[in-house]
Amino acid sequence: MKNIYFKAAIFSAISMLTLSSCVKSDDYDVPEIKCTNRFAAANHQLADLTAIAKPKPTDADIIKDDYIVEAYVSSNDESGNIYKMMTLQDKPENPTIGIEVDIDGGNQYLDYPTGALVRINLKGLIVQASNGNIKVGSYDPSYSVGRINPNKLSNYFARVCDGQKPVVAVMKPLEFNSIADALKNGAHINQLVKIKNVQFEDAELTKNFADDSGTGDRYITDKKAARLDLRFSNYATFAKTPISPNYAKSGDIVLLLSRYTSPSNPTATTFTEQAYIRYLADINFTAARFTPGAPDNPSASAVNLFNGSDFENWATFLSSVNSFGLKPYATQGIGLGYGGTNSLQIKGTPSGNDYVFTSAAASGLPAAPKRITMYIKGTATGKSLSFNVYKTTGSTPAFYTFNLGTFSTGAILDADSGNANSYTGSINTNGQWKLIEINLVGLGDLNLAAGKDMFAIKTGSGGNYDLQIDNIKIE
Repeated sequence: MKNIYFKAAIFSAISMLTLSSCVKSDDYDVPEIKCTNRFAAANHQLADLTAIAKPKPTDADIIKDDYIVEAYVSSNDESGNIYKMMTLQDKPENPTIGIEVDIDGGNQYLDYPTGALVRINLKGLIVQASNGNIKVGSYDPSYSVGRINPNKLSNYFARVCDGQKPVVAVMKPLEFNSIADALKNGAHINQLVKIKNVQFEDAELTKNFADDSGTGDRYITDKKAARLDLRFSNYATFAKTPISPNYAKSGDIVLLLSRYTSPSNPTATTFTEQAYIRYLADINFTAARFTPGAPDNPSASAVNLFNGSDFENWATFLSSVNSFGLKPYATQGIGLGYGGTNSLQIKGTPSGNDYVFTSAAASGLPAAPKRITMYIKGTATGKSLSFNVYKTTGSTPAFYTFNLGTFSTGAILDADSGNANSYTGSINTNGQWKLIEINLVGLGDLNLAAGKDMFAIKTGSGGNYDLQIDNIKIE
């Protein structure tokens, strides 16, 4: 027996020596790593889900056939703030649609990181929608949409491969300059967006992001004084982090937009606009805080909108007014202007909805202006002001309409969607000069040619006006 073991040992040693003598270098071939797709190619676009979504799906709405779509993961549960759900969109940048997927379990980010391209086979699932918020989940008769069992998620979800590795894209948020622009028409629900120039409201600065009672509502505001509800979960890793001082300034924030409709009434047309951050790195607040609704002061590049729009030389101003002239209750306010200069004084009670004046554009206006600004001081009771900014297209006269409404601290005005003059509201600046901004961004057909009608101020019939207006500038 000992001889048998001894012979076997000798044979093994010789074999190893023979094999080693055949190796001519230290280079070994690395086995090729292949990543294969588990699901077939998509047979539907993500946008097709809008056609099959129901407010309250029944068991008849469970998808019976292979219904495969592709989408990119725009958020997951890595920080715990977005809990038991995942959002996906059709493209990593400039998306056209986003969806929410409800999953009854956590740590999905380990398998589906942000930017991952996935295929979803909806066979066995339902698609639910309320007020444009599209959700994918399991059928549950007790809810409008149920959460998918995490142990069965792989039946429906699979990463997409490029042949070597799973595809992961860099997600680029859609960028907006205001909350209203981001929320407009609900077009960006469940999509990754960046909203610029926002801050937490003053009342939020003494709070943590969330508290022990559950999900916290923390509100942000923008320079137009619009507000948006940010939802924070007490499951978030940063739930007990104070908002101040590190997040007390203003700046940009990356969000997932959502809409909340009561599950007990999914067909209701009422809803709450809300949003979620993925992690604290989505908040980039490094600029000074601002006063909501108050525009920034005119820049050094701002120029007179029309000749005499600083009202220092009354004859120069009158030379810019068109043939309809100036209403008699509009006069020069000598020494009553901004900083003790001269102003346009509107004092009286119009008998009709008047054009106080219409002025022609000065020469040398910027080719692509962003805004018109002016200072106002005084009161108007019963009616407010409306402004017309003329354009080159449309019926004659063609203009954009901006309505001031109730005014006291400052205002940033967007063009009225119905392009109708309105004088509703009142004005009281409490004896202080306040700034108005007329937003021109995106208005590409402005009548900027020198000598052409460019700007008008209108008053409302029966209003009692006692106003000073000064320094009408464009930049």
